[in-house]
Amino acid sequence: MLLRRLAGLLPFAIAACASGAPKADLVVYGRVWTGDSAQVWAGAVAVHADTILAVGDSTTIAALVGPSTRVLNNGSALVTPGFMDGHVHFLDGGAAVSRVNLRDASTPAEFVGRLKAFAATQPKGTWILGGEWDHEAWPGAPLPTRAWIDSVTPDHPVFVSRLDGHMAVANSVALKLARIDALTPDITGGTIVRGAENVPTGVLKDAAQTPVYDVIPPPTAAEADKMLAAGMQWANARGVTAVASVSVTWPEAAAWRRAHDAGAQTVRATLYPPLANWKLVADTVAKYGVGDDRLRLAGVKGYVDGSLGSTTALFYEPYQDDKTTTGLLVTPEDSLRRWIGAADSAKLQVIVHAIGERANGMLLDIFDSVTTAHGARDRRFRIEHAQHLRAQDMDRIATSGVIASMQPYHLPDDGRWAFKRIRPDQVERTYAFHSLLERKARLAFGSDWVVAPIEPLYGIWAAVTRRTNDGKHPEGWTPAEKISVEDALRAYTAGNAYAVFADATRGVLRRGAQADLVLLGADLTRIAPDGIKDVAVQATIMGGKVVYIKDAK
Repeated sequence: MLLRRLAGLLPFAIAACASGAPKADLVVYGRVWTGDSAQVWAGAVAVHADTILAVGDSTTIAALVGPSTRVLNNGSALVTPGFMDGHVHFLDGGAAVSRVNLRDASTPAEFVGRLKAFAATQPKGTWILGGEWDHEAWPGAPLPTRAWIDSVTPDHPVFVSRLDGHMAVANSVALKLARIDALTPDITGGTIVRGAENVPTGVLKDAAQTPVYDVIPPPTAAEADKMLAAGMQWANARGVTAVASVSVTWPEAAAWRRAHDAGAQTVRATLYPPLANWKLVADTVAKYGVGDDRLRLAGVKGYVDGSLGSTTALFYEPYQDDKTTTGLLVTPEDSLRRWIGAADSAKLQVIVHAIGERANGMLLDIFDSVTTAHGARDRRFRIEHAQHLRAQDMDRIATSGVIASMQPYHLPDDGRWAFKRIRPDQVERTYAFHSLLERKARLAFGSDWVVAPIEPLYGIWAAVTRRTNDGKHPEGWTPAEKISVEDALRAYTAGNAYAVFADATRGVLRRGAQADLVLLGADLTRIAPDGIKDVAVQATIMGGKVVYIKDAK
């Protein structure tokens, strides 16, 4: 009611029109970027049920408005296809809404203080998880240790992750539960960081985190449903109508199924469980099918290496700030080859995390060998992150049709400190959006939520400006790799639709497509680029239903 009373007073308004035949259930006016090369710009979109009825100028679409039609008038501000996020850890994201937040803790003291305050609000014995801390933001960039937090968390097992998810710090309670001590052998694909007399400091990298994760109780069905609902609400408020959720656990998959069956799903989801579980996924698909346009079990997701921030991304040469390591091979190469080949034989889509140059080169070799062995088909291999690339591997990505599934908002974070880790020439080939597009490669953009915020507007800002969060690169970090607003929008819409085999039904606004739209508070193509990150989402529509509206009461 409040929004109806405000109609006509705000650039964004909602009203019910009372003239003409009721041909459309919903009509949206605005500066419509359709993403459709046949008609890139329009003035309005009409929706019937869950499908776009028509796209055109405002006069033509007005003829489809009837007494029961709901009208959203976005004025001269932008309307686009619903944003899709090509790489999220969705249930973790939903859980993080209510977990401890350490992402912007600017000192070790603040890190400890926040954990102490949060622990005081939790029942004794419960796990404290989440965190997303960033030691690179602290003076001297020291890694945290269990000694910092043991005294403030004596009654809770604690396992809080660095923001990239490739290392975490455990307190002594958690280490004891996981049976990690000075006698624990090193773990293949991971690192137990140790101090004097081989005693673990509490920091565990990549596969070394597994023993702790193995003793964390999985969420109950009710808890998982609550996390998922919180995640969908959070995503809708940021214009997100579809996601690819990766490294999916079966509790998460079950929660998505319950939401789907209850008609409570407000975010479309394509699920990718771990690559090592390819046989179980293949058997499930064979028995039940891949799903529908709201929920699909499409393939599997693997890992080659770790992350740059954790010095576990795999390179050909040692790190500049740690000559003792070239990174970590998280999954043995023979396992990668065997599992990727088997999953591909089962007609599953295979998507694999690769960040360092050597990881990307190795993965492309494996993709090439599998394609050669199994023959041509529309398999849509994806490299998740494709962060540090040699020029020859950019060429291979483009010519092979491999999708570069990238996360632009990692760039403002990494640009603050990456120069310490890698050579200047490698920096120039980091997050190489423009170079990949120039080669006609396919891009799909995402966030890696909870590693980074599920904020497509932040990602568009990062891809267009390439500014860093410390403000030290006003013209952009490696500015030659900037791309246009429309290119970034395409990667968040049509690019992601293609990446999950949904390009026939979504990613562009045209007649017959799924009615997924987002209304923004400004026209991103007509404002100063640095303002993109501050633009508000006014409304989000998924399947013809308004699932979020700003300031709705």
